[in-house]
Amino acid sequence: MVKHNNVIPNGHFRKHWQNYVKTWFNQPARKTRRRIARQKKAVKIFPQPTAGPLRPIVHGQTLKYNMKVRAGRGFSLEELKAAGIPKKFAPTIGIAVDHRRRNSSLEGFQTNVNRLKTYKAKLVVFPRRARKSKAGDSTPEELATATQILGSYMPIVREKPTVELVKVTEEMKSFRAYDKLRLERTNKRHVGVRAKRAAEAEKEEKK
Repeated sequence: MVKHNNVIPNGHFRKHWQNYVKTWFNQPARKTRRRIARQKKAVKIFPQPTAGPLRPIVHGQTLKYNMKVRAGRGFSLEELKAAGIPKKFAPTIGIAVDHRRRNSSLEGFQTNVNRLKTYKAKLVVFPRRARKSKAGDSTPEELATATQILGSYMPIVREKPTVELVKVTEEMKSFRAYDKLRLERTNKRHVGVRAKRAAEAEKEEKK
């Protein structure tokens, strides 16, 4: 008999595990195929950058991710207007546009406007027809030296905070942080009572 509250042994063996094993021996061939596809695409879209259109710098959603910056869907209409780029012209020169986006902060707005202006300054616009250049197209000298940008350009990089190192002085050593915190908490707690007493004392003096 089984003693106490023990589980009755009931082993589940012989599962034929080899029938359920998946293998991916096509990985090296897929890697080669993707590389060749990237090369073909780069030739097809020349002289456009291979990374796709320029995207804005935005902050992540929710309290958990809002300190992180990432690439957004597209620039807002206000940002394009401030940078002096018409909204219908922007997609033709490799700038992503998102008409639904709104600018909630001045800092983010200025960052993206500066990003657009920098891109505009570096931009080389090829004419639609080889022998017919219009206003806004780049000069023949710029066209001759233009190269296709492979991979990411104008990457979004978050600035790392810098730490300033200082020597520890005697004043710093003698400073009692805990006592100071307690004192300031007490002062904050009694600020109303002290103000009331001061007002009453002033009244008494006037009488």
